[in-house]
Amino acid sequence: MSKNKEKKVREKINWKKEAKLAPGYIVIILWVVFTLMLLGWIIAASLSTTGDIFAGKALKFPSGLHFENYVEAWGSGGVATFFMNSLMYSIVSCVLLILICAPAAYVLARFTFLGNKIIQTGFVSAMGVPITMIVLPLFCIVANMGILNNIVASKATLMFLYIGINIPYTTIFLLTFFANLSRTYEEAAAIDGCPPTKTFWKIMFPMAQSGIVTVTIFNFINIWNEYFLSLIFANSDALRPVAVGLYGMLQSMQYTGNWSGMFAAVVIVFLPTFILYIFLSEKIIGGVTGGIKG
Repeated sequence: MSKNKEKKVREKINWKKEAKLAPGYIVIILWVVFTLMLLGWIIAASLSTTGDIFAGKALKFPSGLHFENYVEAWGSGGVATFFMNSLMYSIVSCVLLILICAPAAYVLARFTFLGNKIIQTGFVSAMGVPITMIVLPLFCIVANMGILNNIVASKATLMFLYIGINIPYTTIFLLTFFANLSRTYEEAAAIDGCPPTKTFWKIMFPMAQSGIVTVTIFNFINIWNEYFLSLIFANSDALRPVAVGLYGMLQSMQYTGNWSGMFAAVVIVFLPTFILYIFLSEKIIGGVTGGIKG
């Protein structure tokens, strides 16, 4: 059999197998279509007027495209402040989480020492503790420290809480990833006289890029969309992230009636996570499915 014929045989579709998977394909296609329709309507509403939205003509644009809705939402709507707060909280927290959790996960995955399993079990157990159980003691501690009225201290407190809450998940995720990396690289580095710390930062850390990018994206999205902690600890507009800020804007709609501006604000807030998924989707899939295996 020629190579061309072999290629055609390999490329031949197994219709029986595909038929069994058809229900799953249909569900996925319907879900994608439904999601795209919702996103399309929200974008169209953000470019319409409040009158067109309530008249059911948001998709027809009878009065044209209104890009000024985005300008108004970003400026007078207060989205700029909420957006920059969330961006700062998310980026700083994600960077510090990696700097803290990556070395910890590597040590737990690679070295055997007294208490290793206890620490891992502690991290796993901490992941099951609901935030509602610890938020009241945390608020009492912060209130007694007298920093709730200080903007800089309050922002630092929020980031500290975001980091602390996400440390168990981030460490366990990276621990599993580092455990799948081959030890031959470390052995070769040790033969060349490279100390363990340098081996980690120069060799193992770059090799774990897929896992690090994946967990960073998950942490970014969690912190970006976080609502409960910021509702309690962010007591002014100068501190509030986008989740609490958008809720406040929604409450004010009953007085202003600017629904097109509200949808514009929603699109602005949605963009960062959407862009992350678009440009880093391959790294997310690689990290979730196990990344590099030795």
